[in-house]
Amino acid sequence: MRRTLLVALILGSAMPASAAGVSVAMDEVRTITFPKTVSTIYVGNPAVADINMIDSRHAFILGKGYGNTNMVALDKDGKQVSNTHINVSARQDTSLTLQRGASRVTYSCTAAHCEVTPQPGDGKDVFDAANGQIAAHSATAKTAANN
Repeated sequence: MRRTLLVALILGSAMPASAAGVSVAMDEVRTITFPKTVSTIYVGNPAVADINMIDSRHAFILGKGYGNTNMVALDKDGKQVSNTHINVSARQDTSLTLQRGASRVTYSCTAAHCEVTPQPGDGKDVFDAANGQIAAHSATAKTAANN
């Protein structure tokens, strides 16, 4: 029984993009492989997912918004190579949302500590503080690179 389950898991993870749906977390990327060379890609709802071709048989799927859509891949003759269901869901890491009146702050947490991770819907102050830290870090890196 264990051997059958292991073989099923291995085969299931190696299936081409056309055989099963793809799940990706919002703001994350997954790589998929097509069974044949692809010339054209269509995404049902580009607000949910975006596709960027790596080469003619591989692509990145970016989760842009929560929901479900599909992706159709065609070869150079216009024949369908793949019709793949895409599910974009929330990230699986631990997050904490602190609501103070109308202001909201989102944290990404591990067992040791939590860090602010601005998300759509968080307060302006959170974004401004994060952007200030990024700008300071970038300026320091540029100064160090020029010396």
